[in-house]
This record gives sequence, structure tokens and C-alpha cells, in this order.
Amino acid sequence: MEFPGDLKYSKEHEWIRIEGKVATIGITDFAQDQLGDVVMVEFPNEGAILTKDETFGVVESVKSVSDVFAPISGKVLETNEPLADSPGIINEDCYNEGWIIKMEITDPKQVDELLTVDQYKAYLAEQG
Repeated sequence: MEFPGDLKYSKEHEWIRIEGKVATIGITDFAQDQLGDVVMVEFPNEGAILTKDETFGVVESVKSVSDVFAPISGKVLETNEPLADSPGIINEDCYNEGWIIKMEITDPKQVDELLTVDQYKAYLAEQG
């Protein structure tokens, strides 16, 4: 399983890539592997204001339906529209083409509360 070292992670299995004041968010390789074949992705509206830990969407697979949580607070700038027609992109490339939303970060301090790659791997090991 792949976990890029330049990303931050949440215990709800989202990843976040920070570029200036913009955060790109998706689900981790672990999450997509657990879900299996993704068949539908539900997005928030662009412009929506999200609070940290708030549910902002749903990823549905052949096995189950899983909520997706905002790892930080912010305003939704963009959603990954190609996922609406091809949700399997998440299974193929969860860290690049399979991103779900881009947000404007409203509280940069929340980024420091997220897990590093080593902390996320340790968390997964603890979960068994």
C-alpha cells in the first residue's frame, strides 16, 4: 500500500495536500482498498463552508457506503467532476487524479493536528 510522505492524513482515512492556502483532499490507499470498487462519489457544493470533522460527501462501493469527513475547516473551491462519471479513478490513482475536493484553508493551525505519514502508518498498525 502506498502513502506519500509529502501528505498529511486523518484518522478517518483522508489525505490532504497543502499548496499555499489550498488543500486538496481525497481518501487514502487504505480506504479505497477497504471499500473495493468505487461506484459513486457524492460531492459538496462549490462554495460550501465546511467545519473540521464535518461529513462533506459519500464514497459508495460495491461493498459499502462510507462518509468522507473534512480533515480541516474551509471553503470548497472545486470538486473533481470527472469522478462523477468515472468514480473508479479513486481505485486507480487515489492520490492524484482521484482527489475529491479542493478547499481554501481557513485555519492553518488545524493542519498541524493531522498525522504525518509515519503517524498514519502507526495508526493503521494499531488498528490491526
